[in-house]
Amino acid sequence: MNAHKLDLDQILLALADPTRRAILQRLSKGETRVTDLANPFAMSLNSVSKHIRILERARLVKRRQSGREHFLSYDPRAFEMALQWMEKQSRLWNGRLDILEQILDEEDSRESE
Repeated sequence: MNAHKLDLDQILLALADPTRRAILQRLSKGETRVTDLANPFAMSLNSVSKHIRILERARLVKRRQSGREHFLSYDPRAFEMALQWMEKQSRLWNGRLDILEQILDEEDSRESE
C-alpha cells in the first residue's frame, strides 16, 4: 500500500470522530498534559488514551515526556497534507463539473434555436 494513502487514510479516520476533533480543538490552543486533556470528557482516561493513540498514528498529535508527565501538542503537518489532497480533488471535480455545465448549456442553446 502506498505510504501517502496510508497516511491520508489514518488522518481521515482520526478526523471522523467528534471526540478526536474535540481533542484537536483543545490542542490547537497549546500543549497540555494528557490528564488535563482528558478531564472535560465524560469517559475514562483509558478511553481518551485510545483516541490519542489514533491521533498519534495519524501524526496529528505529538507527545513529549518530562519525567512521569506526558504532554501533547497539535502537529498541523498531517492536516495540511490532507487539506492539499482535498483541494486537489476539489479542483479536479470543479473542472469536470464546469465542462459538464458548458456541454449542458450548449445543448440548451441548440434546443432553444
